[in-house]
This record gives sequence, C-alpha cells and structure tokens, in this order.
Amino acid sequence: MENILKVALAQISPVWLDKKATLEKIELTIQEAAREKAELVVFGEALLPGYPFWLALTDGAAWDTKVNKELHAHYARNSIQIEIGELDSVCMLAKENKIAIYLGIIERAQNRGGHSLYCSLVYIDAEGKIKSVHRKLQPTYDERLTWSPGDGNGLQVHPLKQFTVGGLNCWENWMPLPRTALYGLGENLHIAVWPGSDHNTKDITRFIARESRSFVISVSSLMKRKDFPKSTPHLAEILKKAPEVMANGGSCVAGPDGEWLLEPAVDKEGLLYQDLDFNRVYEERQNFDPVGHYSRPDITKLSVNRERQSTVEFKD
Repeated sequence: MENILKVALAQISPVWLDKKATLEKIELTIQEAAREKAELVVFGEALLPGYPFWLALTDGAAWDTKVNKELHAHYARNSIQIEIGELDSVCMLAKENKIAIYLGIIERAQNRGGHSLYCSLVYIDAEGKIKSVHRKLQPTYDERLTWSPGDGNGLQVHPLKQFTVGGLNCWENWMPLPRTALYGLGENLHIAVWPGSDHNTKDITRFIARESRSFVISVSSLMKRKDFPKSTPHLAEILKKAPEVMANGGSCVAGPDGEWLLEPAVDKEGLLYQDLDFNRVYEERQNFDPVGHYSRPDITKLSVNRERQSTVEFKD
C-alpha cells in the first residue's frame, strides 16, 4: 500500500573505531532489513565508526596529552571520506534492495581540508544516491573536543513514498529553529539519531511528534565495555573509568499524536520494525500545523543559510 511505509530501526553496536569491521556489520544489517521488506533503515549517530566515549573517560579536555592526541588520530584514520567512495558499498546495497538509508557517520570532509571531523547524517535514497549529508550544527559539550561544527547545507528533506523525510543529530533535535526549517520544507517523518540511551529519547521523541504532528523515529546505538576492541589505543586508560554500559539503546517511534507506536527498546541489539500509515499525518494536521494554518509568517519568520561552508574559494 502506497500510504504504508515499513521502517527498520537498527539498534546495534559498532566495532568501535574500526571502520572496516563496522561497515561490514552495517552492510549485513541492511541486507537483513531488506529481507524483511523494510523500505527505510535508520542507524544511530556516529555509528560509523563510533561515538567518542573516551572524551569523558580520559580527561578529554586536558591540553597536549599523548592519550588524547593518539586517540583523536586513531578516530581520524577510521573516519569516512565520502568523496573517495567509502560509502559506495552502502549505496550499492540501497540500490540493489530498493531501500532508503539514514546513516550516522564521522566524516573527514575534503572541502574543509580533509583533517577535521564532522558528525554527519547521510541520507541515501532507494536508487543508491547520496541525497544529503547533514553535518551536526553544534556538537554537544565534550563532543566539541573532537568534532567540528557543521553548516546548514544538510537541512534537507526527501520524498519517500507519500512521506517527506528529514533528520537531525542527537541534541540538534532540541534546537527549535533547525526543527522549524525541516517543518517548513514539508517534513512529516522526522529522523532523530542518537549515540544511545533511553534518557535521550524518551521525552524528545514524543515532544517533536506532538509539536510537528509528524511521525518521529529515534534510533540509538549500543555500547558496553566489551565493545572496546583490544586494539584500541590506551584501552587500559579508557577502561579505568568506563561503566559497564555506556549506551543502552532506547530506539523508539512516536505517531503524529505524540503517542508511542514503539516504546524505547533498552539493551536489545538488532532490528526493530514499524509500519507507518501516512493518513495519520493528515488526521493530526487537521487541528494543528506548525508551519501551515497554525503559523503567522507575517509576524515571525525563519531565515536559513544552506550554503556549504568552506575556507577557500578557488577561481581558476
């Protein structure tokens, strides 16, 4: 049915800071979702190759330390450069299986020199084409020690059957104006990706759904002490303060009325599935539409700069 969209929430752990092994796990998960006839599969924030948990465990703000420098370098080596084709295998799977994908990556962007890291949310359509790369606008707290601030270029939405889908990274979802930008583009299926834990997803997921009268999918990853590979630089230092569980999941789905369709799933690895009925969007927009009949653009209006930022502009 054209008005029904089957979505898959990939609540998995990375092979932490191992680009190749994590990519292989992502590819297997896409294939599994496709076998179950999912039309969209969503992966958590920074899953490829992993969230920078070490920052809170190794005095990440300490200046000029060997531990932090070497861990950052390891992170950079395992980050993704889209321009050289490091997501080509994922794009091929999307095309072969006619499945759309939202994937959280750590991006080492060539147009910013190729050394700084960005927390990026990539949308790949069912034809295997990368349609947007959203670099997180404002890394949160200690994330700023390793991630760079992004720009508005990725504030984009995409058609998916009858839906219009867009997404934000983690605490960006608490930022009213980026949310409004997506609403204004017609978003009615919102993707929120997180590093993990239900304390992040249990409130904001339902709030955005009720505010926007849209479906909201929150997808988180998992991370336990055992998920740190033995090859991790300074592993002993990391494990001194590491709790048993750093990310317990919390992936969930709320409907356009703000009620749960899929309550936050905790400590469960694998794919979670949910069917979304587009008609519910129209039903809930009847009495509230934040950028339509329940807005006053003559009084308040948002201006958005979607230019991709770069330090240098060359004119040959």
